[in-house]
Amino acid sequence: MIERYTGPEMAKIWSQDNKFGTWLKIEVLACEKMAELGIIPKKDLALIKKKAGFSAKRIDEIEKTVNHDVIAFLTSVAEHVGPASRHIHYGMTSSDVLDTSLSVLMREAADLLLGKLGVLINETKKKSLKYKFTPMIGRSHGVHAEPVTFGLKMGLMFTELKRVCERLKASREIVSVVKISGAVGTHAHLPASVESYVAKKLGMKPAAISTQIIQRDRHADFLNSIALAGAVLEKWALELRNLQRTEIYEVEEYFAKGQKGSSAMPHKRNPITCERICGLARVLRSNAMAGLENVALWHERDITHSSVERIIIPDSTILLDYMLSLMIKIIKNLNVYPVNMMNNIFRTKGLVFSQRVMLELTRKGISREKAYKIVQRNAMEVWKTGRDFKELLMRDEELKTLMKPGEIERCFDLKYYFRDVNRMFKAAGLTAK
Repeated sequence: MIERYTGPEMAKIWSQDNKFGTWLKIEVLACEKMAELGIIPKKDLALIKKKAGFSAKRIDEIEKTVNHDVIAFLTSVAEHVGPASRHIHYGMTSSDVLDTSLSVLMREAADLLLGKLGVLINETKKKSLKYKFTPMIGRSHGVHAEPVTFGLKMGLMFTELKRVCERLKASREIVSVVKISGAVGTHAHLPASVESYVAKKLGMKPAAISTQIIQRDRHADFLNSIALAGAVLEKWALELRNLQRTEIYEVEEYFAKGQKGSSAMPHKRNPITCERICGLARVLRSNAMAGLENVALWHERDITHSSVERIIIPDSTILLDYMLSLMIKIIKNLNVYPVNMMNNIFRTKGLVFSQRVMLELTRKGISREKAYKIVQRNAMEVWKTGRDFKELLMRDEELKTLMKPGEIERCFDLKYYFRDVNRMFKAAGLTAK
């Protein structure tokens, strides 16, 4: 169950201690530059750096009275530092700390997510290489189409996950922005060099122009990258669920010893983890929509975005972290049934080779329309009677005048369909080291 997931690394990022610790780091960095500029005495900076601290419990107590989290934080810090604390937060507004800190935390969360994505990509690569030439039926509209390989299917997942990585890396850069420019972003009370200094120390960039806040299109971009990651995980969870259907049964989620699938039916082995991923992806999309709603604010700032993103940003990163952990386990322990895959290819009595027969007929010089008609009438007979497609073709009088039995037989060679697999794998970067 999701309640059992603690995600300690991600939970630590969004903990109160890490948040307040990041706030304090930003405040101290700003003081360092102010001391260098002569705005505050260097001896007071030394005291600030020596004594600066906070108590999360004390901050909560103060906030109950002042009803302002940053003021409560600054009061707690002042209780540790003493008179020199008057220099802390000089010329700054709350969002200088809140937004810069949020940028830091989103970047930390992105790094953790990218690490897990790397693990999942590697597991997917292993599966694609292992089943590179394992034949299975390709489906369009849910109906048998032509043969593919399970390795190609996993290879497609590999390429999609790489794009997820690329998008998340790009979004990480977009949110890695510092804003220390004062009440409406004009740097009226604090030189821009303070902002640049803090940004450099944090390994980020200063916002070229800001209002009281960092603009929320950045956060919306981040949340949309996370939602897209969830959508890709959902796509593959849905695919695996479909392939586990009893009528198909080509792959299956690992079913642990002692696990039970149903309170009523002892035989059940359900794709519950894939279903969980599909459900949770909806939450990520909802959060992304809320992030888009946060972009439009009144003038230089209102706080309609604030309460929303205190929920959606931590929750989305924690949730994607969880979903990635689930998918890693699914792919790593996936049961694959190549015999069932092969049986399913021939379940339609050879119909999946119809296009090749038609194309070979056009090579004999007849029109595509005529070739289609010859092949289709035999295919429809298979659907109607259940007879073997190749056998019907061999007996078709019109077809026999155009193709020899050996030529018809060659149209049913599976290897023909996999001639380009090596090139596609190479193009996708799917090569064994």
